Amino acid sequence: MQFKKVAVPTNNPGGLDGQRSDHFGHCDVFTVVNIDDGKIASVDTIKNIDHQEGGCMAPVKLLQDNGVDALIVGGIGGRPLQFFQQVGINVFYAPHDGYHDVEGVIQAMLQNGLASMEPSMTCQGHAH
Repeated sequence: MQFKKVAVPTNNPGGLDGQRSDHFGHCDVFTVVNIDDGKIASVDTIKNIDHQEGGCMAPVKLLQDNGVDALIVGGIGGRPLQFFQQVGINVFYAPHDGYHDVEGVIQAMLQNGLASMEPSMTCQGHAH
């Protein structure tokens, strides 16, 4: 399946060289990579909403409202994963050890090198 808008939780300032954030719900920004014909077409950033505003659903709604159809994380809780699945945003897993920046995870995704996030892979709290 080809995705058109892929979001990656990122520390400020974001972008392709941006360092991935350890926690999607508390990241500074989401780097959104627009994909066209299997290649990076453009890159934007979206400032994350305060995690307290709507809890785990706030970032889900933010990304949905911005047309994101895929998210790449190093970890996520069960509830937000379920919310993303409900709104049709596909979630992929990329371990932080192997992929430190946004461009690395995007290239892995474009080469079909990332696994879909399954409920058994979710974090069990902030200590992971």
